[in-house]
Amino acid sequence: MSCWVPGCPALSMCRGLAALPIACLERAKDLKTRLGILLHKPELGHRIRTSSKLQLGSRWRDSSHEVLEWRESFDQLLKSKSGVTAFHTFLKTEFSEENLDFWLACEDFKKTRSKTKLASKANRIFEEFVQSEAPREVNIDHETREITRKNLSGATSTCFNEAQAKTRTLMEKDSYPRFLKSASYQDMTKQATSRGISKRSHT
Repeated sequence: MSCWVPGCPALSMCRGLAALPIACLERAKDLKTRLGILLHKPELGHRIRTSSKLQLGSRWRDSSHEVLEWRESFDQLLKSKSGVTAFHTFLKTEFSEENLDFWLACEDFKKTRSKTKLASKANRIFEEFVQSEAPREVNIDHETREITRKNLSGATSTCFNEAQAKTRTLMEKDSYPRFLKSASYQDMTKQATSRGISKRSHT
């Protein structure tokens, strides 16, 4: 939108944007792109709007013991389907769910037996998560990115091992502790504990 009328709001806005550093504009553009990708997927947009605080529904009622086990180790969390779902929902609130999605994609990739499918899946995962400027680029170092790129030339079930391990470590050291301290998980543990006490009192 352009306007040459003095005092026009559009003209003032354009001048204001022009005064901003290029880095700020690029960052805003990147954030807009990420939000656009998420919000154009109906199921993701809905989850973002409702994931500020995890709701305990019927899916948690039969997993009280599991909920308490998630705090024992990151492995325990990843072994639980409900745990992965809860952690994924939490990561969405931090806009970092691509790390878990990449890890899950790698786990599924390892189960692929067809060499043809292995190669096509490898390229798809690399283009979505690993290559520089990928739509859902995970936070790994340049060296790991290049090692993974070279592995694609002869794709095997282990070609993402190093990148997957780096992403897992990042989640375990960074996101997982915040998940355990989050109001969402604290609510879940309280309800799980109260259900356990209630169950024991009725036996």
